[in-house]
Amino acid sequence: MKVVVLGAGVVGVTSAWYLARCGHQVTVLDRQPAAALETSFANGGQISVSHAEPWSNPHAPLRALAWMGREDAPLLFRLRWDAALLDWSLRFLRECTARRTRDNIRQIVTLALYSRSQLQALRAETSLAYDHLERGILHLYTDRREFAAAIEGAAMMRHFGCERRTVSVDECIALEPALARARPLLVGGDYTAEDESGDAHRFTQRLAVLCAARGVDFRYGVTVDRLTLAGGLITGAMVAGERLQADAYVAALGSYTPLLLRPLGIRLPIYPAKGYSATVPLGADSVAPTVSLIDDGHKIVFSRFGQRLRIAGTAEFNGYHTEINAVRCGALMARAGELFPALRPTGEAQFWCGLRPATPSNVPLIGRSAIANLYINSGHGTLGWTMACGSGAALADIISGRLPEPDFRFL
Repeated sequence: MKVVVLGAGVVGVTSAWYLARCGHQVTVLDRQPAAALETSFANGGQISVSHAEPWSNPHAPLRALAWMGREDAPLLFRLRWDAALLDWSLRFLRECTARRTRDNIRQIVTLALYSRSQLQALRAETSLAYDHLERGILHLYTDRREFAAAIEGAAMMRHFGCERRTVSVDECIALEPALARARPLLVGGDYTAEDESGDAHRFTQRLAVLCAARGVDFRYGVTVDRLTLAGGLITGAMVAGERLQADAYVAALGSYTPLLLRPLGIRLPIYPAKGYSATVPLGADSVAPTVSLIDDGHKIVFSRFGQRLRIAGTAEFNGYHTEINAVRCGALMARAGELFPALRPTGEAQFWCGLRPATPSNVPLIGRSAIANLYINSGHGTLGWTMACGSGAALADIISGRLPEPDFRFL
């Protein structure tokens, strides 16, 4: 089949890779001059099955209210009239029940476990290098109530197959000695040894090269104006007045997926959640972590890429605005200074923000749409890098007429 993939982020490129492996003729379209230059450019860098608890959980509404009006809040809803955000927020609240949270965690863990194994198999097959580390992910807690709640969450994830082990403060520091000076702040943690970290941007760009060697045609610097529809099928992707035709189309445009599909009558519950990151250059005397960390109370992650430290996190719901907020960037650096007072960067931090495509449940939308030859691979929220390989492999199976391996709620 001829397949057009819309979007060359980590989800779009992994979709192209697995489709090409299945023997399909694949073309990838992206408005940027190269792969992974938007949301996949400078994310937290974690392959984090252990980070499967969705934002929408029984504790979320009260936390969001408590953070309201705080410019540096981990989760910030901008108060303004936005019909899409209002609709999304109401759906978000419906997902905050204990029953729905449990089901959503099961969905996320199932796909994330499959995706992690697919990434490992791809790495073994291709020897792809992207500053990856296989040292696990350590969740840190500095609030006793949050730590108590996390113990329950860890037990639930173990039930679904994610080995997230509760650890003491001493064990946290034994796992990551760079935390020694932060001992007075810590109350405990949990650790998933099987989780990983790595540079999603480097991975995606290098995988795109391997895709091209398999015959995938990448067309950069092109914007898809619209998809044309006739007889109940997509008949083409319009690019600068030219219609690109294929047998199947994959919408993997992240937060922009619902904007392209809305004129076709497809309304997706995806809203952009702006995340921030800082990339800090390190020297020989920098005391920085090598185990990837999640500071759950502040919604900040730390990942080591060689002599760079990526500090990323928070979520700001403010439409499609991509301006960098200095206060939120400052919050990342301030927290890094509290946890790692001897970080000693060798240069200025590079700040970035990107729009993560969030569904109210944090469960992504993957599979066939109501239009028979239009497929969706979007809505991964903060876990696009974690779920990318599994999402791409499963979608390639669906398009090829096979049943995907994971027991997931595909479209």
